Amino acid sequence: MRHILCFGNPLHGDDGFGYAVYQRLAGLALPDDLRLFDVGTPGLAALTLFQGCDDVLIIDACRSGGEAGRLSRPLPETVMAEASLAGHGVGVGYILQALAALPETMPRIHIIAVETATVTAFRPGLSAAVLKAVDEVVVLLRPYFLDDAA
Repeated sequence: MRHILCFGNPLHGDDGFGYAVYQRLAGLALPDDLRLFDVGTPGLAALTLFQGCDDVLIIDACRSGGEAGRLSRPLPETVMAEASLAGHGVGVGYILQALAALPETMPRIHIIAVETATVTAFRPGLSAAVLKAVDEVVVLLRPYFLDDAA
């Protein structure tokens, strides 16, 4: 079983990146062994989404000072040390730290992050650069799920 977990808050500007990717993927035929989740900003409640699967792909926004819209593939170990974005629950890094502390075997974790331009509370809508990155992620992920679709 594989899970795609799309994190973020669509009411907070570019933090809605994960939700936008979720909306695009939800309209596609997915293989039986792939489950797609709009995670939002759940805090430790997200831990259950890592159970019962072999691979987890996390889609999220980040703010590291790079060029807005730039996609990256950070390692889980790097993200574990992150500070969470304002309004972003406890942050994916904290969730990964908690997951590593559990006695169960962790699934393989892959991360795709986009560099944000603006994250403003209660200002929905993605910047042009991050909106373009949504399309790039969907193209990047096509082999991940469409090659196995029934």
